[in-house]
Amino acid sequence: MHFAVVKSRTIKIFIAMVIVCILLAVSLNGAKLAEVFFGYSTRLVPVYSVETDKKQVAISFDAAWGADKTQGILDILKDYNVSATFFLVGFWVDEYPDMVKAIDEAGIEIGTHSNKHPDMAKLDAQQISQELCTSVQKIQNLTGKTVELFRAPFGSYNNTLLQEAEKQNLITVQWDVDTLDWKGLSATQMCDRVMKNVKNGSIILMHNNSDNILDGLTMILDRLTMQGYEITSVGKLVYHDGYEIDRNGVQHLK
Repeated sequence: MHFAVVKSRTIKIFIAMVIVCILLAVSLNGAKLAEVFFGYSTRLVPVYSVETDKKQVAISFDAAWGADKTQGILDILKDYNVSATFFLVGFWVDEYPDMVKAIDEAGIEIGTHSNKHPDMAKLDAQQISQELCTSVQKIQNLTGKTVELFRAPFGSYNNTLLQEAEKQNLITVQWDVDTLDWKGLSATQMCDRVMKNVKNGSIILMHNNSDNILDGLTMILDRLTMQGYEITSVGKLVYHDGYEIDRNGVQHLK
C-alpha cells in the first residue's frame, strides 16, 4: 500500500512537470509571454527593473489629473539634459493636447497609462483591448509616433492584461523605486526614498502633478548625477527583443 501511494505521487509530479514544460515551450499568439512564466506557475509579470552593468536608471511620470507642473518638469529635464518617460491617460490627452505635443517636442518618450484609468485587472479581454487601443491611438494622432510602452493604472495587472498588451506590441512596465510623491511627501523625503532603493536598471515612479514634484525632481536629479547615474527614458533602458523576465520582474537579456 505504501508503495502504491508513493508511485501515485511520483506519477502526479511527473505529469505536472510535463505540463509545465509544455507551457514554457509554447508561445502564446506568437508572442514572448512564455518567457515570463516562472517556477511551476503560469503567472505573468511585467518589467519592474532591468539587469544591466551600466549605471543607468529611468525616470517615469504618470499623468492622469492636472497639468500645472508639467512644463516645469520639462524645463528641469532640459536643464539637466536628461530624458524620461511620461505615461499618459487618454482623458488627460483629451484635456491637454498642447501639453502632449510639448512633451513630445521636448524629446520625451510617451507611453500609455490606459484610456480611462480603470483597474484593468477587473476588465475582460475585449475591454482591455479597447482601453489600450483607444489611448494609444489618441497619443499617436498627436505625436505621429508609435507607442511602445504601457503602465497599468494602480499597478494592477493579471495574465489577461499582459497578454492583451503583448498583442498590441506594448511592453508592460511597472517600477522598483516609488517616490510616493502622490502622498504629499517633501522633496527631501522623496529623494531619500529614491537614493535608498535605486540601483543599476531601476525604474523610478513619479507623478506629473504631485505637490512637491518640481523640488523633488531637482533634488533627485542632483543626487543621481552626483553618484554617476545616467538618467534616461524607460524605452532606452528596457530590452525590446531577446529578453526574459524573472519572478521578481527583472528583465534580463537571454
